[in-house]
Amino acid sequence: MNTDSRQLNAENWDLVIQPQGSLFDLKLKEVYRYRFLLWLFVKRDFVAQYKQTILGPIWHFISPIFTTLTYMLIFGNIAQLSTDGTPQAVFYMSGITIWNFFAQTLIATGNTFINSAGIFGKVYFPRLITPLSTVFSRMVQFGIQLLLLLGFVIYFKSTGSLERMQWANLIWLPGILLIMAGFGLGLGIIISSLTTKYRDLNVLIGFGVNLLMYATPVIYPLSSIPDKYLNILHWNPLSPLVECFRFIFTGNGTFNSLGIAYSTGAMGVLLLIGFLLFNRVEKTFMDTV
Repeated sequence: MNTDSRQLNAENWDLVIQPQGSLFDLKLKEVYRYRFLLWLFVKRDFVAQYKQTILGPIWHFISPIFTTLTYMLIFGNIAQLSTDGTPQAVFYMSGITIWNFFAQTLIATGNTFINSAGIFGKVYFPRLITPLSTVFSRMVQFGIQLLLLLGFVIYFKSTGSLERMQWANLIWLPGILLIMAGFGLGLGIIISSLTTKYRDLNVLIGFGVNLLMYATPVIYPLSSIPDKYLNILHWNPLSPLVECFRFIFTGNGTFNSLGIAYSTGAMGVLLLIGFLLFNRVEKTFMDTV
Protein backbone atom coordinates (compact mmCIF):
# COMPACT_ATOMS: atom_id res chain seq x y z
CA MET A 1 0.00 0.00 0.00
CA ASN A 2 1.50 3.34 -1.03
CA THR A 3 1.61 6.52 1.07
CA ASP A 4 -1.41 8.11 -0.66
CA SER A 5 -3.56 5.05 0.07
CA ARG A 6 -2.56 5.02 3.74
CA GLN A 7 -3.36 8.70 4.10
CA LEU A 8 -6.76 8.17 2.40
CA ASN A 9 -7.62 5.31 4.79
CA ALA A 10 -6.50 7.35 7.81
CA GLU A 11 -8.85 10.14 6.82
CA ASN A 12 -11.79 7.71 6.85
CA TRP A 13 -11.34 6.58 10.47
CA ASP A 14 -14.28 7.37 12.75
CA LEU A 15 -12.02 7.83 15.78
CA VAL A 16 -8.31 8.53 16.06
CA ILE A 17 -6.82 7.75 19.48
CA GLN A 18 -3.87 9.93 20.39
CA PRO A 19 -2.07 10.84 23.63
CA GLN A 20 -3.63 13.79 25.37
CA GLY A 21 -2.04 17.04 24.31
CA SER A 22 -2.76 18.97 27.49
CA LEU A 23 -2.35 18.00 31.11
CA PHE A 24 -5.54 19.90 31.92
CA ASP A 25 -7.62 18.05 29.33
CA LEU A 26 -9.69 15.68 31.49
CA LYS A 27 -12.07 14.77 28.64
CA LEU A 28 -15.07 15.09 30.92
CA LYS A 29 -17.40 15.00 27.90
CA GLU A 30 -16.07 11.55 27.05
CA VAL A 31 -16.53 10.46 30.65
CA TYR A 32 -20.18 11.50 30.37
CA ARG A 33 -20.56 9.66 27.04
CA TYR A 34 -19.21 6.50 28.69
CA ARG A 35 -21.45 6.83 31.75
CA PHE A 36 -22.97 3.44 30.99
CA LEU A 37 -19.50 1.93 31.41
CA LEU A 38 -19.09 3.78 34.69
CA TRP A 39 -22.30 2.18 35.98
CA LEU A 40 -21.16 -1.21 34.67
CA PHE A 41 -17.86 -0.95 36.57
CA VAL A 42 -19.68 0.06 39.76
CA LYS A 43 -22.00 -2.91 39.46
CA ARG A 44 -19.09 -5.23 38.66
CA ASP A 45 -17.08 -4.11 41.70
CA PHE A 46 -20.00 -4.56 44.05
CA VAL A 47 -21.20 -7.91 42.68
CA ALA A 48 -17.76 -9.46 42.17
CA GLN A 49 -16.69 -8.61 45.71
CA TYR A 50 -19.34 -10.88 47.25
CA LYS A 51 -20.21 -13.26 44.43
CA GLN A 52 -18.61 -16.30 46.09
CA THR A 53 -19.32 -15.44 49.72
CA ILE A 54 -21.92 -16.88 52.07
CA LEU A 55 -23.18 -13.68 53.68
CA GLY A 56 -22.64 -11.30 50.75
CA PRO A 57 -23.31 -7.59 51.50
CA ILE A 58 -24.15 -8.49 55.11
CA TRP A 59 -20.40 -8.25 55.69
CA HIS A 60 -20.84 -4.47 55.44
CA PHE A 61 -22.85 -4.72 58.67
CA ILE A 62 -20.72 -7.35 60.40
CA SER A 63 -17.40 -5.57 59.91
CA PRO A 64 -18.30 -2.22 61.56
CA ILE A 65 -20.18 -3.96 64.38
CA PHE A 66 -17.19 -6.11 65.37
CA THR A 67 -14.80 -3.18 64.90
CA THR A 68 -17.00 -1.02 67.12
CA LEU A 69 -17.13 -3.71 69.82
CA THR A 70 -13.34 -4.03 69.69
CA TYR A 71 -12.86 -0.27 70.02
CA MET A 72 -15.35 -0.14 72.90
CA LEU A 73 -13.40 -2.82 74.74
CA ILE A 74 -9.87 -1.54 74.09
CA PHE A 75 -10.19 2.23 73.84
CA GLY A 76 -13.41 2.75 75.79
CA ASN A 77 -13.02 0.35 78.72
CA ILE A 78 -9.33 -0.58 78.97
CA ALA A 79 -7.74 2.71 77.86
CA GLN A 80 -10.79 4.65 79.10
CA LEU A 81 -10.60 7.30 76.39
CA SER A 82 -13.25 10.00 76.58
CA THR A 83 -16.21 10.04 74.22
CA ASP A 84 -17.51 13.47 75.32
CA GLY A 85 -20.56 11.89 76.94
CA THR A 86 -21.62 10.19 73.70
CA PRO A 87 -22.64 6.52 73.95
CA GLN A 88 -19.58 4.50 73.00
CA ALA A 89 -21.37 2.50 70.31
CA VAL A 90 -22.44 5.62 68.40
CA PHE A 91 -19.15 7.45 68.99
CA TYR A 92 -16.95 4.69 67.59
CA MET A 93 -19.32 3.61 64.84
CA SER A 94 -19.65 7.16 63.50
CA GLY A 95 -15.87 7.46 63.27
CA ILE A 96 -15.51 4.01 61.72
CA THR A 97 -18.21 4.65 59.09
CA ILE A 98 -16.69 7.81 57.62
CA TRP A 99 -13.11 6.57 57.98
CA ASN A 100 -13.81 3.25 56.27
CA PHE A 101 -15.24 5.15 53.31
CA PHE A 102 -12.11 7.27 52.98
CA ALA A 103 -9.66 4.42 53.57
CA GLN A 104 -11.34 1.98 51.18
CA THR A 105 -11.63 4.64 48.47
CA LEU A 106 -7.97 5.55 48.84
CA ILE A 107 -6.72 1.95 48.78
CA ALA A 108 -8.90 0.95 45.82
CA THR A 109 -8.05 3.98 43.65
CA GLY A 110 -4.40 3.60 44.62
CA ASN A 111 -4.35 0.34 42.65
CA THR A 112 -6.06 1.71 39.54
CA PHE A 113 -3.21 1.38 37.04
CA ILE A 114 -1.86 -1.89 38.45
CA ASN A 115 -5.20 -3.70 38.62
CA SER A 116 -6.52 -2.35 35.31
CA ALA A 117 -3.39 -2.76 33.19
CA GLY A 118 -4.91 -5.70 31.31
CA ILE A 119 -8.06 -3.92 30.18
CA PHE A 120 -6.24 -0.62 29.59
CA GLY A 121 -3.99 -2.36 27.07
CA LYS A 122 -6.85 -3.92 25.10
CA VAL A 123 -9.65 -1.40 24.68
CA TYR A 124 -10.04 2.36 24.71
CA PHE A 125 -12.24 4.26 27.14
CA PRO A 126 -11.62 7.36 29.29
CA ARG A 127 -9.22 6.06 31.93
CA LEU A 128 -10.74 8.37 34.52
CA ILE A 129 -13.77 6.07 34.46
CA THR A 130 -11.93 3.47 36.54
CA PRO A 131 -11.09 5.53 39.66
CA LEU A 132 -14.48 7.27 39.48
CA SER A 133 -16.25 3.91 39.47
CA THR A 134 -14.26 2.96 42.55
CA VAL A 135 -15.50 6.06 44.38
CA PHE A 136 -19.14 5.35 43.47
CA SER A 137 -18.93 1.69 44.46
CA ARG A 138 -17.50 2.71 47.84
CA MET A 139 -20.38 5.15 48.21
CA VAL A 140 -22.77 2.21 47.90
CA GLN A 141 -20.91 0.43 50.70
CA PHE A 142 -20.95 3.62 52.75
CA GLY A 143 -24.73 3.83 52.28
CA ILE A 144 -25.16 0.34 53.71
CA GLN A 145 -23.04 1.12 56.76
CA LEU A 146 -24.82 4.45 57.16
CA LEU A 147 -28.11 2.58 57.62
CA LEU A 148 -26.53 0.65 60.47
CA LEU A 149 -25.29 3.86 62.08
CA LEU A 150 -28.73 5.45 61.75
CA GLY A 151 -30.23 2.45 63.50
CA PHE A 152 -27.95 2.99 66.49
CA VAL A 153 -28.64 6.75 66.47
CA ILE A 154 -32.42 6.22 66.45
CA TYR A 155 -32.19 3.75 69.34
CA PHE A 156 -29.99 5.92 71.58
CA LYS A 157 -31.93 9.07 70.75
CA SER A 158 -35.14 7.33 71.76
CA THR A 159 -33.55 6.52 75.12
CA GLY A 160 -32.52 10.16 75.64
CA SER A 161 -28.78 9.50 75.34
CA LEU A 162 -28.41 11.77 72.29
CA GLU A 163 -30.39 14.81 73.35
CA ARG A 164 -28.13 17.26 71.49
CA MET A 165 -28.42 15.40 68.18
CA GLN A 166 -30.60 17.33 65.70
CA TRP A 167 -31.96 15.67 62.56
CA ALA A 168 -31.70 19.00 60.73
CA ASN A 169 -27.90 18.65 60.81
CA LEU A 170 -28.16 15.83 58.26
CA ILE A 171 -28.26 18.54 55.61
CA TRP A 172 -24.46 18.77 55.96
CA LEU A 173 -23.93 15.06 55.28
CA PRO A 174 -23.72 15.18 51.42
CA GLY A 175 -21.12 17.94 51.54
CA ILE A 176 -18.94 16.10 54.05
CA LEU A 177 -19.24 12.91 52.00
CA LEU A 178 -18.22 14.65 48.76
CA ILE A 179 -15.18 16.28 50.36
CA MET A 180 -14.09 12.98 51.88
CA ALA A 181 -14.60 11.26 48.51
CA GLY A 182 -12.44 13.95 46.91
CA PHE A 183 -9.65 13.25 49.39
CA GLY A 184 -9.81 9.51 48.73
CA LEU A 185 -9.87 10.02 44.96
CA GLY A 186 -7.13 12.66 44.93
CA LEU A 187 -4.70 10.77 47.16
CA GLY A 188 -5.57 7.50 45.46
CA ILE A 189 -4.79 8.60 41.91
CA ILE A 190 -1.59 10.30 43.08
CA ILE A 191 -0.43 7.02 44.62
CA SER A 192 -1.67 5.06 41.60
CA SER A 193 0.30 7.30 39.26
CA LEU A 194 3.48 6.93 41.31
CA THR A 195 3.19 3.15 41.74
CA THR A 196 3.53 2.60 37.99
CA LYS A 197 7.23 3.27 38.56
CA TYR A 198 7.68 2.67 42.26
CA ARG A 199 5.82 -0.52 43.20
CA ASP A 200 6.85 -0.45 46.85
CA LEU A 201 4.59 2.56 47.40
CA ASN A 202 1.67 0.18 46.94
CA VAL A 203 2.83 -1.78 49.99
CA LEU A 204 2.85 1.37 52.11
CA ILE A 205 -0.77 2.35 51.41
CA GLY A 206 -2.39 0.16 54.07
CA PHE A 207 0.34 0.98 56.59
CA GLY A 208 0.04 4.70 55.92
CA VAL A 209 -3.75 4.67 56.20
CA ASN A 210 -3.54 3.03 59.64
CA LEU A 211 -1.05 5.63 60.85
CA LEU A 212 -3.17 8.44 59.46
CA MET A 213 -6.18 7.14 61.38
CA TYR A 214 -4.39 7.71 64.69
CA ALA A 215 -3.56 11.27 63.58
CA THR A 216 -7.28 11.85 62.97
CA PRO A 217 -9.95 11.99 65.74
CA VAL A 218 -11.56 8.68 64.82
CA ILE A 219 -11.17 6.90 68.16
CA TYR A 220 -10.95 10.00 70.37
CA PRO A 221 -12.54 13.47 70.46
CA LEU A 222 -10.51 16.62 69.83
CA SER A 223 -11.52 17.87 73.26
CA SER A 224 -9.36 15.17 74.89
CA ILE A 225 -6.15 16.24 73.14
CA PRO A 226 -3.67 18.41 75.13
CA ASP A 227 -3.22 21.92 73.74
CA LYS A 228 0.41 21.31 72.75
CA TYR A 229 -0.69 18.56 70.33
CA LEU A 230 -3.96 20.11 69.22
CA ASN A 231 -2.38 22.30 66.54
CA ILE A 232 -0.85 19.23 64.92
CA LEU A 233 -4.28 17.66 64.50
CA HIS A 234 -5.69 20.92 63.17
CA TRP A 235 -3.18 20.75 60.31
CA ASN A 236 -4.69 17.41 59.32
CA PRO A 237 -7.46 18.35 56.83
CA LEU A 238 -9.34 15.14 57.62
CA SER A 239 -9.85 16.11 61.27
CA PRO A 240 -12.60 18.73 60.69
CA LEU A 241 -14.46 16.31 58.42
CA VAL A 242 -14.50 13.46 60.96
CA GLU A 243 -15.46 15.86 63.76
CA CYS A 244 -18.26 17.35 61.67
CA PHE A 245 -19.55 13.90 60.68
CA ARG A 246 -19.64 12.86 64.32
CA PHE A 247 -21.34 16.14 65.27
CA ILE A 248 -24.10 15.45 62.73
CA PHE A 249 -25.00 12.13 64.33
CA THR A 250 -24.27 12.80 68.00
CA GLY A 251 -24.60 16.55 68.58
CA ASN A 252 -21.22 16.44 70.35
CA GLY A 253 -17.88 17.48 68.93
CA THR A 254 -17.22 20.58 66.87
CA PHE A 255 -18.60 21.98 63.65
CA ASN A 256 -15.89 24.37 62.50
CA SER A 257 -16.82 26.18 59.27
CA LEU A 258 -13.26 27.49 58.93
CA GLY A 259 -11.92 23.96 59.30
CA ILE A 260 -14.34 22.68 56.65
CA ALA A 261 -13.20 25.47 54.30
CA TYR A 262 -9.57 24.46 54.94
CA SER A 263 -10.40 20.81 54.21
CA THR A 264 -12.21 21.78 51.01
CA GLY A 265 -9.23 23.79 49.78
CA ALA A 266 -6.78 20.98 50.59
CA MET A 267 -9.04 18.51 48.79
CA GLY A 268 -9.12 20.75 45.70
CA VAL A 269 -5.32 20.96 45.62
CA LEU A 270 -4.97 17.19 45.95
CA LEU A 271 -7.49 16.57 43.17
CA LEU A 272 -5.68 19.00 40.86
CA ILE A 273 -2.30 17.38 41.50
CA GLY A 274 -3.84 13.93 41.14
CA PHE A 275 -5.51 14.71 37.80
CA LEU A 276 -2.31 16.26 36.43
CA LEU A 277 -0.27 13.20 37.40
CA PHE A 278 -2.97 10.86 36.13
CA ASN A 279 -3.06 12.54 32.71
CA ARG A 280 0.70 12.50 32.45
CA VAL A 281 1.17 8.86 33.46
CA GLU A 282 -1.80 7.71 31.36
CA LYS A 283 0.14 8.32 28.13
CA THR A 284 3.07 6.05 28.93
CA PHE A 285 2.10 3.79 31.83
CA MET A 286 1.76 0.68 29.61
CA ASP A 287 5.50 0.92 28.98
CA THR A 288 6.33 0.82 32.68
CA VAL A 289 3.63 -1.39 34.27
